[in-house]
Amino acid sequence: MPNSYDNPLIVQGDRTILLDVHASRATECRNALIPFAELERSPEHLHTYRLTPLSLWNAASAGFSYKDAIDVLHEYSRYDVPEAVEVWISEISQRFGKIYLKSAEDENSLYLEVADEKIYKELGSNASLKKYLCATSRPLSYVIALTERGTIKQLLLEAGWPVKDEVPLRDGESLDVNLRKTTKAGRPFEIRDYQKAAAEAVVGDKRPGTGFGTIVLPCGSGKTIVGMTVMDMLKTSTLIVTTNISAVHQWIDELLDKTNLESEQIAEYTGENKTIAPVTIATYQILTWRKEKTGEYPHFDLFRKRAWGLIIYDEVHMLPAPVFRIVAELQAVRRVGLTATLVREDNCQGHVFSLVGPKRYDVPWKELEKTGFIASAQCIEVRVNLPAESEIQYAVAERRQKHRIASENPLKKQIVQEIIKRYPSDKILIIGQYLEQLQEIAREQNYPIITGKTPNVERDEIYKKFREGKINVLVVSKVANFAIDLPDASIAIQISGTFGSRQEEAQRLGRILRPKERTSRFFTIITRGTVEEDFGSNRQKFLAEQGYAYKIVIYNDESSLDEGCGL
Repeated sequence: MPNSYDNPLIVQGDRTILLDVHASRATECRNALIPFAELERSPEHLHTYRLTPLSLWNAASAGFSYKDAIDVLHEYSRYDVPEAVEVWISEISQRFGKIYLKSAEDENSLYLEVADEKIYKELGSNASLKKYLCATSRPLSYVIALTERGTIKQLLLEAGWPVKDEVPLRDGESLDVNLRKTTKAGRPFEIRDYQKAAAEAVVGDKRPGTGFGTIVLPCGSGKTIVGMTVMDMLKTSTLIVTTNISAVHQWIDELLDKTNLESEQIAEYTGENKTIAPVTIATYQILTWRKEKTGEYPHFDLFRKRAWGLIIYDEVHMLPAPVFRIVAELQAVRRVGLTATLVREDNCQGHVFSLVGPKRYDVPWKELEKTGFIASAQCIEVRVNLPAESEIQYAVAERRQKHRIASENPLKKQIVQEIIKRYPSDKILIIGQYLEQLQEIAREQNYPIITGKTPNVERDEIYKKFREGKINVLVVSKVANFAIDLPDASIAIQISGTFGSRQEEAQRLGRILRPKERTSRFFTIITRGTVEEDFGSNRQKFLAEQGYAYKIVIYNDESSLDEGCGL
């Protein structure tokens, strides 16, 4: 029997799911889909989700069963759920838990245990896998070298078989890390329920199969505190890897403020200062530095300098490809990835799943907005015409150059100033991709600017002045996309971006989501009738999945902004 015609979902035989955003239960349905379905398209009326093996395996690893997924589809579906889709969900989901990694008697080897003979023979005949697999007298098992633990997990995932890794993890050096009840600055400090639940989801009961995974929480919700909570629970020497030096300093400040650690117990390992302590914070940039293009990565040794008991990968969606190689070796170390979105434009989410760990915890952004743990936000897309003098240049340019011409539309500067004029008491970030465009805006209006070339001391000083209210408008390049805490920023004006990057869009909105009384506003200025519109649509997908709607304003003159700005 078909379900209610008022229900929002239409489940199709090709495993796509259409969500009618105008249906009365659309919001609760969207939240119910987040654990196990991926958003593909999000136009005005019908959003398209797709079921994928990785989305189902991430759900399974977080305790969300295939029966739960099928129940959600039945609960919200407008018509009958195709039987073939139900069968596929069941079969694909149950691949998780059919292959295990377990300890072997030889400490340099591991057992790969398989649930049945058919799978066992399939793996043994796989050209990519069989050179790593050695036969054993143990039934339905192979022996693999301990050093190939990560490689095997990657190859098996590519073959359609996720691995449950139940090899015990080493404890590492002990370290007495304790969270404070009152911060060093004298403020009450209490872990929020979802932060504690996220940390517990990774740590588990400390038995085999626990101690690794990825936490997905909105920007501004306190992922750093989740990382520190894991440190408090494990009490072990910790290596933290993050995106830039400002983020390194931010981690150090947070650790000194909210834990019992002293400054001599925390070290910075960056291009400027390479020291090592029981807690060491490094950047991805220093780890991937090498003298020659084909040379070795000398700073990978950092992973072996101490008996780390925990590695925290901050902004794990940014994990560079070379670091995946060393992560593959570090499968005996407890590890946690922190991110606002697991979206990767290179489609390497599977590497995060197999090497850092599957998604263990996820909270819809709008759910935390309702409880006040992140700010409410309006997303406004302002569309402006391309000046007549640029139309011929745009028409004859190749696609990549078209994007730059549209992004650097000189009319955008005028709109930026009109938005700033409307919000004199807000703290405003102007964010962009192209340095010349940003420098021109900063120079003409005498705004401070931060780019990749800004010295770190100067960068930290500018951020400090912004936090203290001495600066109300700040121009930033993509270096400020990640891991920067600017709690009072309430408006972001995006004038250009990295083509169709969904995670960049989410991170930029995240710069203004720290809890505050006023509504935050995220303006994106797009050139009409250009490739920027196409890229903008793709950029918005992840945020649309989280329930953010983009208000479109067609710019003709200054009065065009009044409605979009709510004036």
